[in-house]
Amino acid sequence: MYQALYRKWRPRTFDDVVSQPHITTTLKNQIITGKTAHAYLFTGSRGTGKTTCARIFAKAVNCENGKDGMPCCECEICRAADNGSLGDIIEIDAASNASVNDIRELREGVMFTPEMCKYKVYIIDEVHMLSVGAFNALLKTMEEPPPHVKFILATTEIQKVPATIVSRCQHFDFNRIKTEDIVARLTYIAGQEGFTLHEDAAELIARLSDGGMRDALSLLDQCVAFSDDITLDTVSSASGIAGRDYLFDILECIADKNAADALKKINELHAMSKDLKVLAGELLEQMRNVMLAATIDNGRDLITCLPEELARIKGIAQKMSLSDILSCISLLQESSERFARSTSKRIELEMCIIRLCTGSYGKGNAVQTTASNGGATGALSDQELVKRISRLEDAVRNGAAVGTADIPAEPKPPKPEPDPDFKKMDPSKIQPIPNWEGLVGEISRRNPAISGFLRKSKAFLGGSTVFIIVDNDFFFQQFKKLNVSAVIGEVLKENYGQTFNIKAKSAKNVSPEDKENPINRLLEKAKKLDIEVDIKKSN
Repeated sequence: MYQALYRKWRPRTFDDVVSQPHITTTLKNQIITGKTAHAYLFTGSRGTGKTTCARIFAKAVNCENGKDGMPCCECEICRAADNGSLGDIIEIDAASNASVNDIRELREGVMFTPEMCKYKVYIIDEVHMLSVGAFNALLKTMEEPPPHVKFILATTEIQKVPATIVSRCQHFDFNRIKTEDIVARLTYIAGQEGFTLHEDAAELIARLSDGGMRDALSLLDQCVAFSDDITLDTVSSASGIAGRDYLFDILECIADKNAADALKKINELHAMSKDLKVLAGELLEQMRNVMLAATIDNGRDLITCLPEELARIKGIAQKMSLSDILSCISLLQESSERFARSTSKRIELEMCIIRLCTGSYGKGNAVQTTASNGGATGALSDQELVKRISRLEDAVRNGAAVGTADIPAEPKPPKPEPDPDFKKMDPSKIQPIPNWEGLVGEISRRNPAISGFLRKSKAFLGGSTVFIIVDNDFFFQQFKKLNVSAVIGEVLKENYGQTFNIKAKSAKNVSPEDKENPINRLLEKAKKLDIEVDIKKSN
């Protein structure tokens, strides 16, 4: 039966492990001196050798004929470990064994002595997937296991592992494998397997694998299915990076500020059933290449592309300033994050492309517009642009000329006056804020945690102070913790062009019969003006 290359060529001794000498040397020395720890934590990105080193270590500490800290690979224990029949080396996949009951079974098994070996070794892969309860159940056993037990935990996401677990382990951080080391390993394997691997093809495989040996060997396996003579074209076809001219066509449109052609290309790809979320990710990856080309004179080693694509990347980099490139990357990242919440991926990507082509990188995704008075330019946010279009439509319906000078001006909020004392304020000087429901929607989009705080809220303006009346004491107490004031102030400033003081008041414990209470007086005023806010409708 055929066996995948990454399984067939998995290292069997520490000397076979690539690019991790700081780890393999330490582990060998510990085994030689007999000073091995009871628990280890191996962290690093995928395909860097975490599980492999765990298996080698488990063999080495139990090998009957070990030498220089390495397993002999010939004794009964080593052979049983290699074919997976050794019961004293237990591998657990935390992704599918994450419950408290699974860890309880482990704790019960820990008490039994090994069958054949000196040590019983538990290798827990992807340990960050354990539940909170499972981690807690593991704590005591991890701290003081029986002398015949050793733990090796492996994870790609160390930040998800509780500090109480990390502190009980010796921590080893696996580096991404160097490109030259991957190339050397691939070349060796190709020679042993009897197929031809060209040097430039091996280098491209190494760069595409992003520092993971398993990814590199998997891609090499794909290439072998194409041809025994693996060239650059073979790698590009097998990896799916061939025929990516559409990416660079769109990037050139962005550099040339040609939104029309960019949108036509997006439409063509959409008609061909191209996944637009994947397309956004590909654009982001190539914009990174453009950034590197614009920053580093000789950054070929860092750029992942075909040789013929490099010239186009450099050409795009020459057309754009570094600040524009960085802004494009930020905007593409923001758009990619919104894809999961967007009802139409096509519209989301088209909006992003228009902003990239029009140079609208500023806060609030501002769109550059040209005013009628002398051609001065200014930036309009999406919300301001919608308001302007709405006023233009009203002007057309009313028979006004279609010119910016004839568009009715947007109503402005009451002119600020000195901040009043809330308890002694005159309700006639406190005015409800127009379109508060729309402002709440914008605030909630920026910080969803605030939406509950502003549920059924009402807002009033007095001088330069905005009073927000809420009906939930819990959220009222969280006002400062959630940084509500800063977000609300930011949205108000963008809409009204000035800075306001934000103050919150709770109506939860105010008796409706207390007609003199300023909160009741304001709420009554809002009711009379028919500006009752119903957040549920917008939801």
